[in-house]
Amino acid sequence: MWLSKMIAARQRTEREGTAADMGVTTIGGGNASVMTKGEQRNLEVFAPGGLIWQPQAGDTVLVIKGGTGGQERCVVAADTSAAAPKDMAPGELFLYSCGNASIHLRKDGSIVIKGNGSVTGNWVIEGDIELTGGLKVTGSVELRGPVSMDGDVTINGRLTINGQPCRPCFCG
Repeated sequence: MWLSKMIAARQRTEREGTAADMGVTTIGGGNASVMTKGEQRNLEVFAPGGLIWQPQAGDTVLVIKGGTGGQERCVVAADTSAAAPKDMAPGELFLYSCGNASIHLRKDGSIVIKGNGSVTGNWVIEGDIELTGGLKVTGSVELRGPVSMDGDVTINGRLTINGQPCRPCFCG
């Protein structure tokens, strides 16, 4: 009798308890600590496939409960509404870091990338490229097709045209 009452009480608690809680991360990282109704320590952090994410201390996160009696918990998401661009539309994706780097995939097909970056590998770009600001190239540059330039051109070093060195003309 006593055992059946205990089992029934536990099952009732499991049914009535919430399956998730919102909380604030107290210790960030891959094994986060989160303050919900009490502090939960060493919670595993999960993210969608192909994405690695670790909450920072102070992030508002969603903690999912599972297992028998909701004893197993994990962090699955954070409240990111404050970081969303003001003009973000439904269906768009915004990926950002705490260092202010971001990628915004817009519904019109455009991509807005902010932050410093580097690219490794070979790239093929079809279409026009418009640069605003300076351009510094290290290594060889090969141009095929018509080339036009507006403004001054400064060459430090040798200039070779059709395999022949070009000597500057100081005639006037």
